[in-house]
Amino acid sequence: MQLETITYFASRGWSIQPFPALDSAQTLIVVFGAPSFADDPRPIAELRAAYPRAHFVGCSTSGEIHGTQLNDNSLTVAIARFESSDLESTLARVNGAQDSYAAGRQLAETLTRDDLRAILVLSDGLNVNGSELVRGVNAVVPGSVVVSGGLAGDGSQFKRTWVLGENGPASGLVSAVGLYGDHLRLGHGSKGGWDLFGPARRITRSQGNVLYELDGRPALQLYKQYLGERAAGLPATALLFPLAVRAAVGDDKVLVRTVLGVDEAAQSLTFAGDMPTGHLAQLMRANFERLIDGASIAATHTLAENGAASASDVLAIAISCVGRRLVLGERTEEEIEAALSVLPPGTQQIGFYSYGEISPYSSGHCDLHNQTMTLTTISET
Repeated sequence: MQLETITYFASRGWSIQPFPALDSAQTLIVVFGAPSFADDPRPIAELRAAYPRAHFVGCSTSGEIHGTQLNDNSLTVAIARFESSDLESTLARVNGAQDSYAAGRQLAETLTRDDLRAILVLSDGLNVNGSELVRGVNAVVPGSVVVSGGLAGDGSQFKRTWVLGENGPASGLVSAVGLYGDHLRLGHGSKGGWDLFGPARRITRSQGNVLYELDGRPALQLYKQYLGERAAGLPATALLFPLAVRAAVGDDKVLVRTVLGVDEAAQSLTFAGDMPTGHLAQLMRANFERLIDGASIAATHTLAENGAASASDVLAIAISCVGRRLVLGERTEEEIEAALSVLPPGTQQIGFYSYGEISPYSSGHCDLHNQTMTLTTISET
């Protein structure tokens, strides 16, 4: 695999010109960019023109990762030409959360082949139920296929996200690329680092990703009590206090959920993924050191899965939640550095801050996560 990562800033253009001569039907181009590129997609169009045969995937962000740097108002791009592996890309449209399962299933059915090894999924961050999206994918592909990716971001604005489609950046899309063949080496890892606090409360009324009641009380009312003065900044301030959801007391599998929207009239909270009735939900808050350690642990799990230390080129795709960035502030780059420092020397890392992360919990089928650092590594032997 031949690999280059590049950046674009309006003030200084592309970091490499001319573009690397890597166009082919086995070339994957991953693009993460600021929400504003939906209004000015010219740099993305330049990439398209330079790589007419390549497979493109990409989405908007709440911050772009390139190496150990965190950027805003930029594009960060990976150009990977595979030598012995095949690629196939596809798109699905979502007009709302109700389309999520069908979109996931459609993507998976289009990409499924006997030699399918991995799927990278990038989704609209606002018009989707991430849990239903991955449930649709999981209904088709076996647990041996590594499915990872994330939900597009829009800073802390929650107004508009984009996914890279055939005609440029657009809302209401889910994109996916399938990777095929026995020469692929794949790794994945996902870890949080948040601390639980307060009592675990039963979800007594919910519908999909909309939470109405906890312990029989209006969910938004209860949540505002915990946030205090920060409640005035909802939904953005909810990123600082996600919920940990588990099926029962003592269940080892805990999924973290972040608020995407609030409904004052219904006193409800809308999350990036399902909030199943009967499950337990408990508030979480940040611990700076544990968040950074979580990034290192995610990378360690990724390395153990991949074992690609001898590969000549390794692409690491780091997808972390915007809530982690808001908490870490000026220390955000520490988690990016922590992740990359564990991976093989020479690994090239790109990524973005998201509204949700898609990865297996530890192994097997994928889940939707929030507030985690999720890493996927791709290389060839």
